[in-house]
Amino acid sequence: MKRLVLAGGGHAHLHVLKSLVNRRCPDVEIVLISPYARQVYSGMLPGWMAGHYSLEQCIVPLGPLAEAAQVRFIRDSVVGLDADRRIVHTAHSGDIAYDLLSLDIGANIDESRLILTGAISLPIRPMEDFITGWSECLGRCLKNRQAKLVIVGGGAGGVELAFAAQHRFSQAIGAMKTRISLITGRGLLAGHGKSVIACVRRHLKASAISLVEGYATGSANGLILDGGTELPADYVISATGAAPAPWLAKSGLKLAPDGFVAVGKGQQSLSHENIFAAGDIASRIDTPHPKSGVYAVRAGPVLVRNIERALSGQVPVPYQPQKRSLYLLATGPKHAIMSWNGFCASGDWIWRWKDWIDRRFMRQYHSGNGTGEEVS
Repeated sequence: MKRLVLAGGGHAHLHVLKSLVNRRCPDVEIVLISPYARQVYSGMLPGWMAGHYSLEQCIVPLGPLAEAAQVRFIRDSVVGLDADRRIVHTAHSGDIAYDLLSLDIGANIDESRLILTGAISLPIRPMEDFITGWSECLGRCLKNRQAKLVIVGGGAGGVELAFAAQHRFSQAIGAMKTRISLITGRGLLAGHGKSVIACVRRHLKASAISLVEGYATGSANGLILDGGTELPADYVISATGAAPAPWLAKSGLKLAPDGFVAVGKGQQSLSHENIFAAGDIASRIDTPHPKSGVYAVRAGPVLVRNIERALSGQVPVPYQPQKRSLYLLATGPKHAIMSWNGFCASGDWIWRWKDWIDRRFMRQYHSGNGTGEEVS
């Protein structure tokens, strides 16, 4: 009997698990390894921070989904990989051998510039740790009746987190007692169109969020900006660039220049044909694209097909990621900004559109143990 190991419970693997509920793989033992009992949907996390969703609405329980798919669930962390020997190393469950491996573990946050901060650090990953940290931050700031936060990272994630924090605290303790700053690093929404960036700037200003374009390093009272100005903070939320897990460097896999798993047209490793990877842990060599949740979601169906083909000895089918992605950026209240190929629009209707998309995505994993409505 062959063994397929799914390392990580990311968005692509959620689709794999759902497909296995109705599409069995004969004579194959399937094992899921994940350190958490649930998967947090990143698209709804800012809405949870802003107070629009309960946490339960933003998570997919992995246990029931794995059970429905007849997949053995090992709640543990992957801490290493020997790709040549076909062995996954775990923190507590020993070594797990495999015939076929799929990686969807995600990425770490690069906090190298912020390690000296005297503020409480809240990296956005792992999301479970961020959820705990944000809940503690919220409770403490509400008790003290003041909030002084800095969000580091000028991408779509950092922008949404800044808007969410500003909305939550200004609603709870008042705008006068809320100080939210956004540090953009290499630029605000790099890669987005000028009209989108201008729209976001206007909304940041209207929301009284301080925009700091440049870099910062940690200091005893918070952060120090490039020019030497100190930016005091009680909490620093890190939404900076993605960093690969250190164990990848010793895995034997061919890695991309950014340190993540180098994959080709079918999300297959360029060095080991029995390994696939999707989500933030993977970097497409032929068609590079940003590390965004939308690409992980879109890679799910191709993973299903190519895992089935690999188990039967067939070559993988190619998959071409879309050249453009639709971004719906929540701005705190039930309002959002749309970014598509340089085009920008904003309004409450865009938030309702985003809410409908997110809820529809989640329904497929909560209806009938993962057998709910298909989302294209």
